Formats: sequence, structure tokens, C-alpha cells
Amino acid sequence: MLNAAGSSDHPRTAVVVGAGVVGLSTAWFLQEHGVEVTVVDRRGVAAGASWGNAGWLSPGLALPLNDPGVLRYGLRSLFDRTAPLHVPARIDPALWRFLLRFAARCTTSGWDRVARANLPLNVESLKAYDTLAAGGVDTHAVHAPITAAFENHDQAAVLTGEFDRLGDAGQDVSYQRLSAGELRDRLPQASDRLGEGVRLDGQRYIDPGGFAGALADSVRARGGVIREGFDVAGVRPHDQAVTLRSTESATVSAHVAVLAGGAWFSRLGRRFGIRVPVRAGRGYSFTVPTDEPVTGPMYLPGIRVACTPYQGALRVAGTMEFRRVDDALDPARIDAVVESARPLLNGVRWEERTDEWVGARPVTHDGKPIIGATNAPNVYAAGGHGMWGLTQGPATGRLLAEQIVTGKRPDALHEFDPLR
Repeated sequence: MLNAAGSSDHPRTAVVVGAGVVGLSTAWFLQEHGVEVTVVDRRGVAAGASWGNAGWLSPGLALPLNDPGVLRYGLRSLFDRTAPLHVPARIDPALWRFLLRFAARCTTSGWDRVARANLPLNVESLKAYDTLAAGGVDTHAVHAPITAAFENHDQAAVLTGEFDRLGDAGQDVSYQRLSAGELRDRLPQASDRLGEGVRLDGQRYIDPGGFAGALADSVRARGGVIREGFDVAGVRPHDQAVTLRSTESATVSAHVAVLAGGAWFSRLGRRFGIRVPVRAGRGYSFTVPTDEPVTGPMYLPGIRVACTPYQGALRVAGTMEFRRVDDALDPARIDAVVESARPLLNGVRWEERTDEWVGARPVTHDGKPIIGATNAPNVYAAGGHGMWGLTQGPATGRLLAEQIVTGKRPDALHEFDPLR
């Protein structure tokens, strides 16, 4: 049987563009099939969205972004810089076209379609992490429920309704409602403003930057090469190979190439028939000390803020900001997160924050990632996971590696066709 490299067996070499969790996972699982891999990145390991995110491995919260309620947040964002979803008012026709296409899919039926499409990735996500751990990757994953906290019952009912809809789509979601007292017993940081909670069981969390570093170390230990500072300027397919050229005219060739460059994805993807737009949905985070230890991850859905134990303190992550991928960190967005979370959490020393960070998450207009073959026979794509790249990245890598070495697309990847 002929594969994508045109030989009678699987490709022997691969180059992966992008040293984030998705790219490194794809490289690792290709190595499982005996493929020699080179990973190139314009900056370095976990230099994009893979470093400063909340670190949740949470298939139960990998909810479709195209929720009808997002439209309300979007309209508010045009006038309020503190809104969880922020769209700067500027002239950017491509961005507004993207947002209009996204808005058209913010319907109940659209949400259900994305939930069913993402189901295989969510179901396989934790199993893929277990495979990495069994293969020697130091994931240091902590098994812990994620506790969502709300000001009232109606707010809590919105989230539990989404959990029930995930269940209707076929995903196993186990949760328990918490009274105000039970919530404060679990989360000593919860203020009196928070009157109800929901405990989502069966989840995990990690140090995302530490995990990406461990994954890169494993790829190297198994014979892989990671070339940092390789900013791809061109990708040239041949009959049975692909050559990548950097902006400084360095080159690397392999039988197949995988485009996994995160929010920079569209720059290369358009050349290979990929018309699904990918925009940078930027998220912010920082670290703050707390008066009492943080017992586990907590989610504040009303303000779209995620909080995670991190190196003896609390990592606070939030916002979805549609700006240019390389724009500088906007201190006003950090201030907005602080001011929205301050009334809800006690014993947090907000003024002592460190590690202020912004990272660009790759968001597609239809809420589904881009995984699979392009219109060039030896060029593949893996990107567009939005907020769920950490959760779904290893499962993506495992499934895409299977497609590359067998020449057959797994059923789980059908909805993510890059040429859709």
C-alpha cells in the first residue's frame, strides 16, 4: 500500500513545525511508529500558548466556544474593555469577517454539532496522557476535580446544562452541585459573594510549561532534533519529500511535514488548500500568592477566569482577546482580570503578582480544530484547538501519527478535515 510519502512502507522521516504541545505530541507519537523527527520553531519550546495557560486537562470543560451566550459577550466587548471577551474596535476587515462567520455558528444546533465533532478527542485525551506517561514523559499530572463557583443558582444551571448536553452527545461527565457551605469547605478562597458551586470530577491539572519541556526532553532522548529560532518562510513539497526553508535560508527536509504552528498557522496553511481561517484568541495569566493553600483548580464562569495551584501559589488565567498574534501584552487586560476576580476571592495578594503573560490561542471560525492531510500529498496540518490545545493535543498527535504512517484517516478525524 502506498502512503503519503509515496513509498511501500511508512515515511521514515518527518519535520514538525511548532514546538508547542500539539507539535511535540505529534512528533512523539510519530517516534512510536519508528519515524525520525525534527521539530522546528520560530522561538522555542512552549513559546506560544503552551506555557502560561491554566494547565487543565479537562475534557469535561472542553466546551464548544460557539455558544449562543458568546454573542452577548461579544456585543458588550465593543464598549467595555473589562469584558471577558475583548474585541478591540479597529479597522480589520479580515477579523470582522472571521467574527461574523463565527457568530453565525453561535446557535444551539451549532453548539451541538461541535460537541459531537470534538467528542473523540475529549474521550481519548486523558488516555493519550497516560500513554505519554507510560512512555517515560514526566507529565506530573495531578488528578483532581475542578470546582466551578457561582454567585447564584441560575448561573450554575447554565454550566450544568452544558454538561448535560455533552452527556447527550455521548461524553461521560460526572458532576455534583455544592451548597455555599460545601463550596467554602472546598475552596477557602471563595468569598461570600459566591453562593453555589459545581464539582466536576475526573479531571487533572499540570504545569503546562513544565510538561511541554518534559515532552521535548523525551523527543530528544528518543533521537529527535528540536531546532529553535527556525522561522519557516517556505514549504516546498517534492514527489516523496518536503523541504522547509527558514527566513535566514536554512533548510530541513523530510518525507513528510506537519504544520502545527498554533496561532501562526494560517500563514503557511493557505498555501496548501486550507481555507479555514485561524485567528489569535489571546489569553492572559499571572501568578499570585495566597494566604491559605489552594486546594485545587477553581473556575469562575461568570467572569471566564480559571485558577490553578501553581508552584505554591495561584495561577490566574482569563480573557479571550482578538488582537494581532504578536501584539505586546496589554496591562489593562491583566487589570481587568484582577478587578473582576477580586470581589469573588479572599486571601489573594493581587498586588504581588508575577509572571504576567499573554499567549495566542489558535481559534477557528467553526469551533473545530484542523487535523489531517492538506492538498499536498506529504504535508499535514494540526492546529486550531482554541482553548483546548493542552487537553486535546496528545490525542491529536496520536491520531494524526496513525494517519501519516498508515495512509488511512481515523474516523475520529473526519470532522477536522483541513480542506473542509
